[in-house]
Amino acid sequence: MQADTQAQVAFYLTGRRASAQLDAVDSLALLPALFAGYRNLSELRYDFPLLLVEGAADDKAVQSLSGLFDHALAGAARGADAERIRKHALRIEQEIRTLAANGTGATFSALWTKATTALGKSADKSFEDSARRIRTAIKVDGAVVDCDAALATRLLQHAWAAVQRQKAQGFRKNLDRLALKLSDILKADHERSAAGRSAKNLHSAVGSGFADAFDFDTMSRMLAKALPKDAFPESRRKRINELLATLNAQQFIPASGKAGAAKPYSFLFTSCADALSAFHQRSAKQMALAKAIAMAELEIAGQYSEARHDALFEQFGANGLDPQELAKFPDYLVCASAAGLEAVERAQLMEILSSGLPIKVLLQIDDILELSPHDAGSLTTGTSSQKIASMAMGLNDVYVMQSSSSNLLRFHDRMLRGLRYRGPALFSVFSGASAKASGLPPYLAAAAAMESRAFPAFSYDPSAGSNWVTRFYLGANTQVNLDWPVQAFSYEDVQHQRVSEDLAFTFIDFLASDRRYAAHLARVPRAQWNGSLITVTESLASERKGLPDKVPSLAMVDAANVLQKVIVDERLIREARRCLDAWHSLQELGGVHNSHAQKLLAREKRAWEDSAQQAAEALAANAPAPAPVAATAAPAAGASAAVAEAEPERSPDEAYIETARCSTCNECTTINSKMFAYDKNQQARIIDINAGTYAQLVEAAESCQVSIIHPGKPRNPKEAGLEELIKRAELFQ
Repeated sequence: MQADTQAQVAFYLTGRRASAQLDAVDSLALLPALFAGYRNLSELRYDFPLLLVEGAADDKAVQSLSGLFDHALAGAARGADAERIRKHALRIEQEIRTLAANGTGATFSALWTKATTALGKSADKSFEDSARRIRTAIKVDGAVVDCDAALATRLLQHAWAAVQRQKAQGFRKNLDRLALKLSDILKADHERSAAGRSAKNLHSAVGSGFADAFDFDTMSRMLAKALPKDAFPESRRKRINELLATLNAQQFIPASGKAGAAKPYSFLFTSCADALSAFHQRSAKQMALAKAIAMAELEIAGQYSEARHDALFEQFGANGLDPQELAKFPDYLVCASAAGLEAVERAQLMEILSSGLPIKVLLQIDDILELSPHDAGSLTTGTSSQKIASMAMGLNDVYVMQSSSSNLLRFHDRMLRGLRYRGPALFSVFSGASAKASGLPPYLAAAAAMESRAFPAFSYDPSAGSNWVTRFYLGANTQVNLDWPVQAFSYEDVQHQRVSEDLAFTFIDFLASDRRYAAHLARVPRAQWNGSLITVTESLASERKGLPDKVPSLAMVDAANVLQKVIVDERLIREARRCLDAWHSLQELGGVHNSHAQKLLAREKRAWEDSAQQAAEALAANAPAPAPVAATAAPAAGASAAVAEAEPERSPDEAYIETARCSTCNECTTINSKMFAYDKNQQARIIDINAGTYAQLVEAAESCQVSIIHPGKPRNPKEAGLEELIKRAELFQ
């Protein structure tokens, strides 16, 4: 073994860089190669920053800056000036994005003024015209927020407020209706009473304009004789007055402009313990209000019977309010930080989630790495805070959403579902804020965590259905069918030639972007790049047996975007395998590569093949001898399938499709339309085996509804993860 290879193997096994043949990476400012195009986010058009629209309905309360400008351009950039307006609009958008990224927290209107003032100093009059047209088309305003440590809290509070505002409108309308109807009952009672029939009261009811036209004393005596003598029960009058007092004194939603009304409760907390305490302290008043609403409905309908209902309402809420009653009241929101989640607070969080109470909890995780309890000073992955989301799903009736902050706009509809859910909800969000130590924007760190499977995005909605197919969603993650997402990467080699290759973004790429893991990495000088360096995905695809002769490496770039190769130690490989196991578990929950389904599919395929073989043998045994004629007539169209030409024998190494059995399900063409295509009969064929990867062949075979795709053997021996892919392909050969 050469000296350079020995040094690489030694580092892989021990994590110690004892040789001068390897370089430390601490001061090299290296980033994973796929980060190369994202160094300056302000120059890119992407989801952020976001506009938190003031007073909008919950589904319109959050918009991306790019989407806002695209919508404005669709209406304003028309005619001969369209291209000029578009260019000016994009310059304004980029300036606003730069201001937001630099921490200039302000409203959209304020940032618009700053951006257009700065750009207008060096522009001609046409810029002013473009800016005016675009601003006229943008009819909303609100706070502009970037993807930073405060995003999750601000976004969730904004969305929660919009949902609660819409919910409170219906609740308040109902309370006002009940109060008005009850007041009308008392008013009618008063009008029928002796005081209501008095001359003085009649005079005030008619008013001064017609006072001389009536004899109110005579009218009072006539009404006393004409109206029924049935007295309004005092018990009912007292009950209605008590109901009105309860309705008017409630503090759960703001009163309808009533002077002197009690200050409404706050439902926003930063501690689970405080939220629980407030809920229990208010439970008696909540119960009283729910009881008053139910009694008021009966009173208004004239159906309240003291003999029957008094005893029932005496025991009202003995077992607590049911979810339908609780759903009428405002939901509580707790915005908590995982960093401050001590044992007591963690216990309170689990109590909330297991209680069925309408309390929504944002658990913001700023760092998904933590100090190892077994190795002082060392960092490990898979923090205990990450596991809370998985634990919450096990409770069955908790809405769970996990996402990095970079994905929150795309998950906005799922966030709203959780906020509208009747029971408890947990929103577990990785902010990416810990990346500041490595000089990365929080957006990039958060996106990398999700991309690398370190913090996958998923949601679990108990109200969506009765099974995991309807409740669990994993589709927000890139290339969800693969272990690691694969992206195209191009660079210029030492001969100044363009080179393109596919790179997988793995869990180790995410760790390599964190300077705290620098000790587990070592740069290999270009002169020592040799056949002993393999990709991380190749290393992860096979277990090490004995002393390794190949070392896993990453493609990284330095500050000048020069490609470097960095080897990693075995500890990172072990951590990546743990991450991959967790990802496989989520895939199974999401129905991807489900082992039970694959086992059943293989069994059914064998049964079908055995049945087809038996039918073919029986047909051959009972077939009559062929007639001695010179030529054979063409078969009838209806019998074409029975006498179709047999499939030619295929090599087990060859990839092919049993085209005649294709059901036209579109699964394979969706995966790669350049590799798979339909013939004139709308049945699939492989038209270009080199237009895709072996992984796509295997994925197509697994997705095929009639199991007619046979992947054969891989054509590219250097493709990542072949060992696992070949094993998966065995079911379809």
